[in-house]
Amino acid sequence: MDYLSSMYIDNELNLGEKVQFIEKIRSEEEFFQETVGLLKQEKVLRTQPERLKLLIPAESRIRPSLKRWIGNLFRPMIYVGSGFALAALFLFNLTPELTDATDQLTTAGRFVIFEPAVSRVELTGTFNGWQRMEMKQIGTTGYWELNLRLPAGEHRFAYILDGSRRMADPTHPAREKDDFGGENSVVTIPLST
Repeated sequence: MDYLSSMYIDNELNLGEKVQFIEKIRSEEEFFQETVGLLKQEKVLRTQPERLKLLIPAESRIRPSLKRWIGNLFRPMIYVGSGFALAALFLFNLTPELTDATDQLTTAGRFVIFEPAVSRVELTGTFNGWQRMEMKQIGTTGYWELNLRLPAGEHRFAYILDGSRRMADPTHPAREKDDFGGENSVVTIPLST
């Protein structure tokens, strides 16, 4: 069924569309016959609405213009909801998972560094998605520490001094070069029993 016929029957055409409809009716005999047939069906539907209402499924009784209006109303909400769902999935996949399952975590993640000449020390590594975590100064001794529960496995990490200078742990011998010309320390946390 051509949309012009449906809109004509439902009186949803503007003047320009009515002109287009009349021109099409005049030029295409098949379209003319189809439209006349639809008008006859509509006449029957309008003269016996109660009897035919039972035969027509409820969802098809909603006018097409109302369906479009409802669709246009809810479509942006569907897009926004889908966007939020994708963003949440993306964020959860980027955030490292530090679970509380005691068979996979250990408290062996104690990081200590002696740097008395700096005002701030941060820790970053694979165990937290390379996010910076501020370390606590131990009194006035020059030592900085941070205790973490880490998943079992191999982790790379580095210290960031005063917000910009990055360095591997000077007391930890296991190291590897990073992609930026520096070094990361490597620590292996065993599976706790």
